[in-house]
Amino acid sequence: MISTWRKRRTEKRVAKRGLVEDITNMELVIPRHFTCPISLDLMKDPVTLSTGITYDRENIEKWIEAGNQTCPITNQTLRNGEPIPNHSIRKMIQQWCVENKDHGIERIPTPRIPVTSSEVVELLAKISKEIHDLELCGELVSKVKKLVNESERNKRCFVTNGTAQVLSAAFVAFSEEINMRNASTGEVILSTLTTILPLDGESKLNLGSISSLRCMVWFLKNGSLSSRRNAVFVLKDILKMEEQDKVEILLGMEGALEGLVKLVKEPICPTTTKASLLAIYHMVNSSHLSSSFANKKAQSRFVDLGLVELLVEMLVDCEKSICEKALGVLDGICSSIEGRKRAYSYALTVPVLVKKLLRVSDLATEFSVSILWKIGKNEKRENGGDVLVEALKLGAFQKLLLLLQVGCSETTKEKASELLKLLNVHRDRAECVDSLDFKSLKRPF
Repeated sequence: MISTWRKRRTEKRVAKRGLVEDITNMELVIPRHFTCPISLDLMKDPVTLSTGITYDRENIEKWIEAGNQTCPITNQTLRNGEPIPNHSIRKMIQQWCVENKDHGIERIPTPRIPVTSSEVVELLAKISKEIHDLELCGELVSKVKKLVNESERNKRCFVTNGTAQVLSAAFVAFSEEINMRNASTGEVILSTLTTILPLDGESKLNLGSISSLRCMVWFLKNGSLSSRRNAVFVLKDILKMEEQDKVEILLGMEGALEGLVKLVKEPICPTTTKASLLAIYHMVNSSHLSSSFANKKAQSRFVDLGLVELLVEMLVDCEKSICEKALGVLDGICSSIEGRKRAYSYALTVPVLVKKLLRVSDLATEFSVSILWKIGKNEKRENGGDVLVEALKLGAFQKLLLLLQVGCSETTKEKASELLKLLNVHRDRAECVDSLDFKSLKRPF
């Protein structure tokens, strides 16, 4: 009797366990009318075309933006390219998600209705009209920022309708009347501009005016962390232009270079550090002979601010992208006599540069070779050859030979070959010198 009861209880447990396993192993099938015909995935924002076929908004907009004017399923010509939200299907999908939450299905959020071109044009027209009413202008720009951040589609719509030009003109108007009372308006304009980078040529010309640049420098010196971050993002984009007169303007503004160096010395985030390094890079490097004087002046100023030592210490341990940009800036600064003297007089410089050879990336290797070449070819006249001996001790000769074997750009190849000749001259001297005492370095390497 007892054994029979135990047997029945065991059979029930086994049957129940098998039922649970069957349920967990059962594959969940998405209803066909809930999937997008293009991606075959569950639709998050279903919209219907003029042909009556429903698609996910993201997929069908990519299809239309690619130049297609027909429905992917019916191949009929679209009478209206603006898709209509299908709220019925969307609510059914949301209900299905709730019913199947035990299967790990999350409810799709209700999508926001995207802005249309006519709404964007109307909003930008209001900003242009109220451009001298800074308080109202700030409120309108805040609305633009909110809409831009809602979706990529909204961002594209604002960019294509000339938002950058309107905002740059608004910033020029603000820069001419800047004071502590309306600083928030300038902050929101800069913040919105960073969401639609890169800027077009006309917008850069507006923002490149003396008043606009002075205003950005003001934010670099006195603004909050977010304001300093936004200012350097926009400044970096402006300095990309071929017109190097912006460098001369910034050189004449008190606190401009100090503000950029401070963002490198006291980093806010890696993105801000990269933007600051790129801005400095454009200031110390130029392909225009007419602007070489401004670049040399910038190089000298950055040397006086201690940027060489700061960059070398940063290179000891940093990510790939920051390493490449820091080496690019250091290469530009070493084009000047002051930069080279400060570089080879700092104990960490040569060890760091030799270590970066063939270790980070091709670009980092090219910059490292260029810096060593600039120091080496002028060193006999400026420093007596000690740096070349140190580079030999650290294995630079072998690394440069390997670099020529694996291949590099023609410019780097020429510099590496010339550097090898200079190193070869000092090989005998290096063999006679005792090994380097790395304890004398300011920081352990």
